[in-house]
Amino acid sequence: MSYFLSIYTIIPFIVVVAFILVSATVKILREYERAVVFTLGRFQKVKGPGLVLLVPFIQEMVRVDLRIQVIEIPTQDVISHDNVSMKVDAVLYFNVVNPERAIIQVQNFLPATNMLAQTTLRAVLGQHELDEMLSERKKLSADVQSILDSQTELWGIKVSNVEIRTVELTDNMVKAIAKQAEAERDRRAKIIHAEAEFQASQTLVDAAKILSSIPAAMQLRYLQTLTEIGAEQNSTIIFPMPIDIIKPFLDLLEGADKVPAANGLIHGSTMKQVPLRA
Repeated sequence: MSYFLSIYTIIPFIVVVAFILVSATVKILREYERAVVFTLGRFQKVKGPGLVLLVPFIQEMVRVDLRIQVIEIPTQDVISHDNVSMKVDAVLYFNVVNPERAIIQVQNFLPATNMLAQTTLRAVLGQHELDEMLSERKKLSADVQSILDSQTELWGIKVSNVEIRTVELTDNMVKAIAKQAEAERDRRAKIIHAEAEFQASQTLVDAAKILSSIPAAMQLRYLQTLTEIGAEQNSTIIFPMPIDIIKPFLDLLEGADKVPAANGLIHGSTMKQVPLRA
């Protein structure tokens, strides 16, 4: 009787020990996972995916996820190159390409990459002015991504993308930017108006040269003007008279003023007394 009791007490213990040994020996990894295996604390190899067998109590492994991971970079206080204070946040995309380095070269690659991204973001944005941050956000994101990728390469990490999400300014700075934009629009409107005036005046000068070179064209223009005036219902009409039509009459008037008078003197002239000499 005591023999059977001892067997019944030993069997559960054996089952528990066997389960522990199997759990420590047999590991199953998914397609996106890799196992960094250590034998007595020394790196042996990277295994996976699929079935991985380990020697219990001698070998151990660390799982590494190879999928792209997304980290939200917290809001950072940044001072631009032109001394403008703002708050900037971003999103970081990266993945592990070398599981051995990701486990051995850095203690915990996830928070290490996050902290490095924060400092790099502040350093890069601090070298540029506010206008560049607002208009060249893609270029600045590419600069941050390039710097992060070069620094995390030793950790076996590939930074695939960095997106600057928001750039938050103070209320006073927003008002100043609005005033600047309004002044820029006014400047462009005045330039466009001045260019239009210049083009119109240049066209008028070209038209005047053509009309002055061809007298018949001036007469046709004069007749067209009279037609346009006659089409309108005006109580008073002023007829413009070209100087070419009036000039013959002016010449006749000047000739009439120079006709000799009856006393032999030219009309409009005075006789001077000449002293006689003895």
